[in-house]
Amino acid sequence: MRKRMESLIGEMLDGRILLEEAMGEFEKIYIQTALERNSNHLCNTATSLGIHRNTLSKRVADYNGKPKPKANGKVSRAKKVVRKKPVVKARKR
Repeated sequence: MRKRMESLIGEMLDGRILLEEAMGEFEKIYIQTALERNSNHLCNTATSLGIHRNTLSKRVADYNGKPKPKANGKVSRAKKVVRKKPVVKARKR
């Protein structure tokens, strides 16, 4: 495996691919392959990768540019929370 990786790294260096880009692409493909092997089951994939399910969910959402899925399969969308200031009444003396 090491020889194949060294060959691929040589090609990437010749193509002037930056380390950050190479690592990001490797991680993305690694996670996609793991998801396919685990039938897109987040918990099983996270376990096989040795990371937390929430970490995997966030990374997958980042790759897809979509809101991350909740554990129940529904999509989490940020809601704007409007909080009113509490009304402070003056005490009578």
